Amino acid sequence: MVVVAGDDKDRSKPRKVLAVYPQKSRVLIEGVNMVTKHLKPSAQNPQGGIVQEEAAIHISNVMLWDAKQKAPVRIKRERKEGSFVRVSKKTGEEIK
Repeated sequence: MVVVAGDDKDRSKPRKVLAVYPQKSRVLIEGVNMVTKHLKPSAQNPQGGIVQEEAAIHISNVMLWDAKQKAPVRIKRERKEGSFVRVSKKTGEEIK
């Protein structure tokens, strides 16, 4: 995925998707939208402290990365053999 909007916008390099939340239309991407979280001391973490972690961003702010084109690409869905497949709008090739 490529982040196309927001503070971490960078269309030139793909990033790793950690989680997708389709009910909330959000996606968690590695190294994007870092937030500071304060942890209370507990049995697992007796020291407590301040931790940096990723927060989810809206799915409309990301695009798929096409490895052949080495660029972000928009997709469309086409019906093929009774099921939908994702197809690149630039090249017309199926995305797996």
